[in-house]
Amino acid sequence: MEEYIKRENKRLAKKYTLRTILIILILILGMLLYELYLEIEVQEQQPKAPTTTTVQRTSQTIETVKKQSQTVSDMIEKVTASVVGISKIKNVGGTIFLDGADTKLGLGTGMIVSQDGYILTNEHVSGQKYSSCYVTLENGKSYQGKVVWSDSNIDLSLVKINIKGLPYVTLGDSETVKVGESVYAIGNPIGYEFQRTVTSGIISATNRTIVLEEEQKSSYMENLIQTDATINPGNSGGPLIDVEGKVIGITSVKITSAEGIGFAIPINIVKNIIQSFEKTGKFEEAYLGIFAYDKNVIPYLESNLKLENGIYVTYVNKNSPASKAGVKEKDVIVSIDDITLNKMCDLRCYIYKKKPEEVVTLKVLRNHKLYDIKVTLSKK
Repeated sequence: MEEYIKRENKRLAKKYTLRTILIILILILGMLLYELYLEIEVQEQQPKAPTTTTVQRTSQTIETVKKQSQTVSDMIEKVTASVVGISKIKNVGGTIFLDGADTKLGLGTGMIVSQDGYILTNEHVSGQKYSSCYVTLENGKSYQGKVVWSDSNIDLSLVKINIKGLPYVTLGDSETVKVGESVYAIGNPIGYEFQRTVTSGIISATNRTIVLEEEQKSSYMENLIQTDATINPGNSGGPLIDVEGKVIGITSVKITSAEGIGFAIPINIVKNIIQSFEKTGKFEEAYLGIFAYDKNVIPYLESNLKLENGIYVTYVNKNSPASKAGVKEKDVIVSIDDITLNKMCDLRCYIYKKKPEEVVTLKVLRNHKLYDIKVTLSKK
């Protein structure tokens, strides 16, 4: 009996030991499974983190867009303070229902380029040199202006009003503009009812040449900046500005047979003239006495003439410095003072820097031969 009890005790002890070991194993396994579960849960939750980042980035993007939009608005508001209305008569009254008001009344746009009252616009808006026009400022006050300079070939003029302390535009660099850049046009389309209208677009092309048909005569406007910003007739003379608010062109021509095609004259053409008036109150314009077309126009005039560079002379004024020096029609001016020419604009800009009585050297291609022709500039 005693032996039986001992064996039974051993069996129970062994049973409890195994049970204890089993319980411990189950606990260990449970802990391992719990740790694995936590790891899986963390991994499942990890992809949610980028959602928060995305929300933050989206919020930041929206905030950036708002700031950029506000910056553009502030910039445009500053420029529009320097945009004026120009008319050939003092009181234009209502114009929206007057057909051809921009032509009959000379309604157009201009921009203040100095604090002492110099205003840049188109010649067909203000009239030629010494003529008068009326300038309306942003505050609604009108002043009589005098055209102190104009050039029919590039359809630009400078008007002076007797008032100081005016807000004025900042001039940019039209030589650096690139296709695809954003631009804004500001002007008075139709009439003063819609004064200082702002349209936006991009630079569609540079150095464009277009043919104008006027009074049964054809003429070319060259070196133009093309934009898809809406430009209506009353916009003529207004600024075309870049994203920094700098003027890169003067809006001038719109092709009425096509939508989304407008043009502006590069601002660099008149920078020297504006600076001269600001410093001295006058501009002594040197005179050469020719008219020439850009290199890219030459194929339209002489299909057999192929050039790497040069401008094609189509007209030489009688008794002009160029005529006296021997420059002839159909000559190709390759360079001036060793500066290569491809655009009439290049020649104008260079001559605008010179003074009367200065001598320039033209390299001319004539009958497949090159000639150096010295020309003494005169006063225009």
